[in-house]
Amino acid sequence: MTLPTVMTGNLPVVCFDRAQWAEHLLAKAQRRRGAAGASGSSPAPFYTSANGHVLSRAAADPAFRALLDDAEGIDADGMPLVFASRALGGRPLPERCATTDFFHDLAARAQQTGVSFYFLGGTPQANAAAMVEVRRLYPGLPIAGAHHGYFAPAEEKDLVSEINRARPDILWVGLGVPNEQAFAARNRAQLTEIGLIKTCGGLFDFLCGARRRAPLSVQRIGCEWLYRLALEPRRLFRRYAITNPHAAWLLLTATATPIAHMTPVSPKRQELSWLDEIPVSL
Repeated sequence: MTLPTVMTGNLPVVCFDRAQWAEHLLAKAQRRRGAAGASGSSPAPFYTSANGHVLSRAAADPAFRALLDDAEGIDADGMPLVFASRALGGRPLPERCATTDFFHDLAARAQQTGVSFYFLGGTPQANAAAMVEVRRLYPGLPIAGAHHGYFAPAEEKDLVSEINRARPDILWVGLGVPNEQAFAARNRAQLTEIGLIKTCGGLFDFLCGARRRAPLSVQRIGCEWLYRLALEPRRLFRRYAITNPHAAWLLLTATATPIAHMTPVSPKRQELSWLDEIPVSL
């Protein structure tokens, strides 16, 4: 199935609202599992999200852009992308699909259909606390397993085998940008016994209450980043000071233009150095 997209900034973002995303991912996972519960030997598809940080990094880092190109679909996890598509795009995005909101849409439907989840990422404490909260909110949701995100490279092969044995319909990967996209691209060919992979950034911190969402009024005007900056200035100031202006430029100059469909907009080569210094967690 070819998903409807619009070039937003420098990335093809899928024109789905949250309900459409939930329907698509559930159907995709169920088709992969099949009536007998076996997915065969094909690589697991993976889905990811775009915000200002992702747009900026994708334009400056060809290796990261290649990871995104490997994704089955990209959702709009930032209101500025929605605003840009409406003002400049030929096909506006219907709404923001913030992962911390969308998770609940999908979990509510998954517990009704028996679609199972596996949770990979976060600190051991955050992962465990998030699982407690998920079980409280969705007692009927099948949880195939969970593992924190602090594993050594030498442990990855065994972890992938463990996930295959658990056979979740949806594997949530919250390792931060770009680690979660790299994990998905690197392991999707081996993850043949699962339905699909969905990257989720800092979802587990929000689920367990370690981080707070902005008020709805702040979210609607596209300023949740400012709220987060006020809460965590030392961690986020450098990232936002660098990537926000770059992302705004990309949204203004590369949204639904013919050039954007052909070639991603890239800054000068020397800009790559500062990207490597930006914290990878969302």
